[in-house]
Amino acid sequence: MLIAAVVAFPLYWMVLSAFKPAGEIESAEPRPWTSAPTLESFRRVFGQQEFGRYFLNSLVVAGTVVAASALIAFLAATAVTRFRFRFRTTLLIMFLIAQTVPVEALTIPLFFQMRDLGLLNTLSALILPHIAFSLPFAIWMLRGFVKAVPEALEEAAYIDGASRTRFLWQILFPLVLPGLVATSVFSFISAWNDFLFAKSFIISDTSQSTLPMALLVFFKPDEPDWGGVMAASTVMTIPVLIFFVLVQRRLVSGLGGAVKD
Repeated sequence: MLIAAVVAFPLYWMVLSAFKPAGEIESAEPRPWTSAPTLESFRRVFGQQEFGRYFLNSLVVAGTVVAASALIAFLAATAVTRFRFRFRTTLLIMFLIAQTVPVEALTIPLFFQMRDLGLLNTLSALILPHIAFSLPFAIWMLRGFVKAVPEALEEAAYIDGASRTRFLWQILFPLVLPGLVATSVFSFISAWNDFLFAKSFIISDTSQSTLPMALLVFFKPDEPDWGGVMAASTVMTIPVLIFFVLVQRRLVSGLGGAVKD
């Protein structure tokens, strides 16, 4: 309970500051409550002309990353688990090594790559790197779920006349769905909260920016609008909470273990 309280307190302070008037936020003696809650910070946030566009862009980027990475990771995990081919072990080791490379170290090479592909100032410049960075973890995690599905189940399906495609989507896919949900949560959070790629790859076309970039509007050089920052951060947190609520049961079973015989 103590650890949970320590973790939850910054979230509480963020929401509290979003409802505080400017005088209480800037007070030299901050209090963990407010006697005069106000929606003025939220009005300034939604009053920004491009905020709705930023919100939609974030949904497009996060949704595409989740769907694409889940599909590719499922097929790749099935391939490296059920099939025997050359360099399979080498491929798995490469997936593991890719997880150890810091994202910051690859930002500049990715910038030049996106420039050469003509993808700068487009949402594709955000979608493709996030798919690439989410795949190694997703494939490694789903590999355990696919491996836990008994081969006898696959053989029984073939004996009953099921094709490989039917077994893949009607039998194997539902069994590893909890693992897909667990990996999708990490992919969604990474893409939704991304600031580094959004700042590096969206240079001039602000219509392609995402929600983390919208926070910069409230960081004025002389006097930052902390109420606006906290209100915008609260709005950014809501879709993540909704996503967690929708996949909560699948997430718990996915993190708890794989399929049992």
